[in-house]
Amino acid sequence: MTHPKVTTLQPHNILDGVTGITFRQDVTAAIAAGADIILVDCQDLKFMDSSGLGALVLALKSVRAAERQLALCSLNRQVETLFQLTDIAQIFHIYKNRQQFEQSGLLNA
Repeated sequence: MTHPKVTTLQPHNILDGVTGITFRQDVTAAIAAGADIILVDCQDLKFMDSSGLGALVLALKSVRAAERQLALCSLNRQVETLFQLTDIAQIFHIYKNRQQFEQSGLLNA
């Protein structure tokens, strides 16, 4: 059994309309490079606005269209609150940290 290829993206500081464009380009590049799973590690992300959330949703659509997986980990309180307020958390695979992601069944799926 082969292990899936995981590409980790780590947005820094702010994910908004401006940085979201680069983020989506990075997701597209990861798909093109053959990533089976894209892990978005948010440990260095300080703030996300609605445009940043939109960039994540568009990235998820692109990943699913390519029949790949997208996962998130290490969300801070502000980002968690944004996900809860928009009732969008259930469409993402979200893990407390990288260790929890690595122990998840997603890598063995």
